[in-house]
Amino acid sequence: MMLNDEQLIRLLPGEYWWGGRTADGGSMPYGAELFRVDLDENHNGNQASPFLLSSKGRYVWSEEPFEFRFEGGNLTVTGKGALVLEEGHATLKEAYLHASRTFFPPAPGIPEELLFTAPQYNLWIELLYEPTQEKVLQYARKVLEQGMPPGVIMIDDNWHEPYGTWTFHSGRFPDPGRMVQELHAMGFKVMLWLCPFISPDSLTFRQLEPAGILLKDREGKTALRKWWNGYSAVLDCTHPGAVKWIHDRLDALQNEYGIDGFKLDAGDAEFYEADDQAFVPSTRSGHSEAWARVGLNYRLNEYRACWKLAGQPLVQRLKDKRHQWKEDGLGALIPDGLAQGLLGYAYTCPDMIGGGEYGSMTSARMDPELFVRSAQCSALFPMMQFSAAPWRLLDDTHLGYCVEAARLHTQFGSEILELARHASVTGEPVMRHMAYEFPGQGLETVKDQFMLGSAILVAPVVEKGGRSRRVIFPEGSWTGDDGSLVEGPAVLEIEVPLSRLPYYRKG
Repeated sequence: MMLNDEQLIRLLPGEYWWGGRTADGGSMPYGAELFRVDLDENHNGNQASPFLLSSKGRYVWSEEPFEFRFEGGNLTVTGKGALVLEEGHATLKEAYLHASRTFFPPAPGIPEELLFTAPQYNLWIELLYEPTQEKVLQYARKVLEQGMPPGVIMIDDNWHEPYGTWTFHSGRFPDPGRMVQELHAMGFKVMLWLCPFISPDSLTFRQLEPAGILLKDREGKTALRKWWNGYSAVLDCTHPGAVKWIHDRLDALQNEYGIDGFKLDAGDAEFYEADDQAFVPSTRSGHSEAWARVGLNYRLNEYRACWKLAGQPLVQRLKDKRHQWKEDGLGALIPDGLAQGLLGYAYTCPDMIGGGEYGSMTSARMDPELFVRSAQCSALFPMMQFSAAPWRLLDDTHLGYCVEAARLHTQFGSEILELARHASVTGEPVMRHMAYEFPGQGLETVKDQFMLGSAILVAPVVEKGGRSRRVIFPEGSWTGDDGSLVEGPAVLEIEVPLSRLPYYRKG
């Protein structure tokens, strides 16, 4: 049903909603409390989509950003473009699959397989702004010394010359080709960090500004935007010339050094203005989408900020989490991960184990229990990612638990990979909400456990000091990691020592 650009939708009895912004997962499902978001203002540092999905088999979609508000038993949606309200489906899953087929159908192919089958190692927290060739190699060697499997290794910010000059810093990386060869020989694939920003006092800026491929502000002047590393110009990725320029730079890194892929950071809607002048007039969200499309050329990719593009073979990581249990820490991983899935993002990665928000990680007192539970929580996500070196921070006992979590992910790697391939055909999430798989069983508000595909129930501990937890089992027979058998539906309090990640296989 096509709606006007503003619509009042009366909530049905017992109806729950999801969608909008990934980072609002902790507030989902919507409906019971006042909640308002304007998707044209900001995306809260993570993926966002003009899509709302109901447990009663209906959904709202638009091609453009909209504002939505839940209040007083009503959902009010105000859009800049046409709104679609689709009704008549029996379940959350049926409505989701209809929306997927209609508005964000899955593209053939998946991101690089190694992202799913082995842990990832991002060097951000460990090296911050001081990566060097030798430090990268030392980290990789330490991974193998601990008995952890090799995987994708990501060299983060400051491997390069000024922002936008995507060449290795000759002082920090004297022989990048040899470094990549050594990493490949150890079994790693190599990613480099980049962003859409161009340092304004660089030779690159002086070359690109007259070429007309930098974003302009409302006055037609080259826009300089404040971001977390200062002030920079911004590539206008609506311009084919800008896209060709960045692809040429990245292709050169692959051809010259054997780089395997790229982490494409930033691109947040907040770094753009509604009245910016671009090659193709666009919204803030549209600019975020244009930057995300750059990564479609590379099977080995990662994004944190993205507008729409669900169903595409892009890896979507959760925003940086703090080194803490609740709020924007470990407790947010599962709710936000579930939100990603219900927004249509199948190829998802939690944040770095222990937390990827560097201010927190460098100032907070290290909590070994939190680090272990973070590793366990991540182990049966579609992907898992280490950064802060557990062998440096933890004693042998806690380190051992993290190594076990890494090996567990590898053990499940082929199964996760098959789920990713399934997603590329059906559009289904890999990490699924309990209510998605088991409708009508009162599971809509459960957000501390999840399904890996349709058969694996995962119930991590996300509270400090937890040595037991409640697990809700849907209908069916369930076999636990500890060999226990459970007949559902049931609600059980189970023992969870620090060494255990509880999971149960259906059937």
